[in-house]
Amino acid sequence: MVIENGLLRVEIAAKGAELKSLTRQADAYQYLWNGDPKYWGKTSPILFPIVGGLKDDTYWYGGKSYHLSRHGFARDLHFRESQISDTSGIFTLADDSETRQVYPFAFQLQIRYELIEATLTCTYEVINPDAQRALLFSIGGHPAFATPIDGDLAYDYYYLEFPEDDMLQCHRVEKNLVTDSINIIPLDNHRLPLSHELFYADALVLKTLRSKGIALRNTKNDRSVYFSRENFPYFGIWAAKDANFVCLEPWYGIADAVSHTGTPRGKRGHPGIGTRSALGTQLVDHLWIGFARC
Repeated sequence: MVIENGLLRVEIAAKGAELKSLTRQADAYQYLWNGDPKYWGKTSPILFPIVGGLKDDTYWYGGKSYHLSRHGFARDLHFRESQISDTSGIFTLADDSETRQVYPFAFQLQIRYELIEATLTCTYEVINPDAQRALLFSIGGHPAFATPIDGDLAYDYYYLEFPEDDMLQCHRVEKNLVTDSINIIPLDNHRLPLSHELFYADALVLKTLRSKGIALRNTKNDRSVYFSRENFPYFGIWAAKDANFVCLEPWYGIADAVSHTGTPRGKRGHPGIGTRSALGTQLVDHLWIGFARC
């Protein structure tokens, strides 16, 4: 599906309802990672019904064990498309016999993309059709932004700016699980310089981030990406080894801890939703990019 206006052009794939391209109309400038499979073949997968990994890829519910791989199944399934207008569209995924083998819940997941002037909004809505049982799920975003976002600038010219934080308390990921140990990363003038080595041990998991907005900038010009994460309690930062992108990931949910017991109700950030929950993302040219719960 393609939606566009005079300012932005957006391409979304039916597989995973994944944002594949975000370009500025004036000069066809591409802000997203190109999905080179040599490093990482995705661009902006949707994480559902879990975020991160499960201990042994397994959880227990109703006395039965179920298996889910890292980040769940939504990113690998085809959504039904319904175009509302030239500037908006909805992607819908519902449970079926295959999903119920690994996730024993009825659900409907709707992803709505809409362009409003220089803004792309993406709203996640999770609907529980079963009035007798709470729907347990996590959901998150995983957009990858190209670095360089201008010309041939080297990766280490880029930095992330956290205006409300002087340091980052990072939990490392080991074998898809979140460790309890905390690594303190001091910030110089609220800045975290990017380097490929920063992600050699997997993602940085932030549970106590204060900044509601994070900027991706460089030291050579004023081209930037601003990312708002309103009401998402967790945040991840990741890049594939030696790849020229950075993922800014708002999470409503988190990977299992090393000490996790295996039950979904005991999983940190795993809400029980009786009816529906709406989570949203917002992308604005210059580029302003935000995720907010609505």
